Amino acid sequence: MAKNLDAYWMPFTANRQFKKSPRLLTRADGMYFTDDKGRQILDGIAGLWCVNAGHNRPRIVQAIQQQAAELDFAPPFQMAHPKAFELAERLVELTPPGLNKVFYTNSGSESVETALKMAIAYHRVRGEGARTRLIGRERGYHGVNFGGISVGGMVANRKMFGTMLGGVDHIRHTHDPVRNAFSVGQPAHGAEFADDLEKLIALHDASTIAAVIVEPVAGSTGVLVPPQGYLQRLREICDKHGILLIFDEVITGFGRTGNPFGAQTFGVTPDLMTVAKGLTNGCVPMGAVFAKQSIYDTFMNGPEHLIEFFHGYTYSAHPLACAAALGTLDTYAEEGLLTRATELQGYFAEAVHSLKGEPNVIDVRNIGLVGGIELSPLPGEPAKRAFNVFLDCYEQGVLVRTTGDTVALSPPLIIERSHIDRLIETVRAALRRAA
Repeated sequence: MAKNLDAYWMPFTANRQFKKSPRLLTRADGMYFTDDKGRQILDGIAGLWCVNAGHNRPRIVQAIQQQAAELDFAPPFQMAHPKAFELAERLVELTPPGLNKVFYTNSGSESVETALKMAIAYHRVRGEGARTRLIGRERGYHGVNFGGISVGGMVANRKMFGTMLGGVDHIRHTHDPVRNAFSVGQPAHGAEFADDLEKLIALHDASTIAAVIVEPVAGSTGVLVPPQGYLQRLREICDKHGILLIFDEVITGFGRTGNPFGAQTFGVTPDLMTVAKGLTNGCVPMGAVFAKQSIYDTFMNGPEHLIEFFHGYTYSAHPLACAAALGTLDTYAEEGLLTRATELQGYFAEAVHSLKGEPNVIDVRNIGLVGGIELSPLPGEPAKRAFNVFLDCYEQGVLVRTTGDTVALSPPLIIERSHIDRLIETVRAALRRAA
């Protein structure tokens, strides 16, 4: 066990607070972590929105072990290994019709960068090279690389890093607490927010815009569920003006909303779709971009010996990651996990919304097996009230996540009703103690 915590600069962490009172996890199994004191911690956030099948799943563990002994690495440029193709075939069986090409990355951030570059290059290849502008959304989270924070709209992720990419604009977020507070599932109001895109098209002209990128459910900004008809309206506007629509499904992918992908839950198919996290159950870093056949075909021109798309990573389609993903897909299939949220979402929604009326709760949002409890901030200390709830829950043996003053819940899809009860009652008690 490490005795000195000083050398490690931790990501997205209050380093000084953590190192004064560290929260160290040493094992995991099923629905639980074990900390360095031997306590079991109920995982209310699927690790970090990623461990959808629960921890220490035998098929995944065995697949990684066997692959490490068989083929530890294969170069991905001008070479390949069989599991990369096997996995791609398995994945496109799950995607919405038409999204049948898979480009591998190593994370959600890399998937976003890949999709953005793919969109711009696609228009150039087809003779519309002026289409370079990218449209994101306020409060969007698309990873932490420069492309992702440029199209993203979370202020703290952007403000310290300069001028971002050029040629990026944003439409409004969909959070509307005046009309939609405490909505169960999709809010009734707000489809018209999509019309912001028409205003930006009028400002910039469609001939300059390559793509629009949104999360079907904005997770990291506090679980913002799309209003009814909103995503459909975005799809219509993009089709009207020849703009690609990108869904960032790093969080919503692999069963979180009750279907394999959020696109299926909401009935809207994008042109490109980014995934990561649940792809390997969080066991080995991996991401991917799904593309429509027509996009792939556009690149397949010129002499056959020339590279069509100058992009990729040393660890694209890493053998261990592919093995982990195949083991993950087997686990999802055998246990029906990609649709299990549909079975539990009613019970989960009722449980989460039972927190309405608790101290300082100003909104509750949910879809599938993801929930957000928004709290009124402490005067002059934004995010502190929710952080105090997070610390309290951890002391009681339950792990939740906070973003700003929202407590987010996204448990593994193997969760049982008894776990939901404990999760919600622990949050409820913490809210009362924080009042």
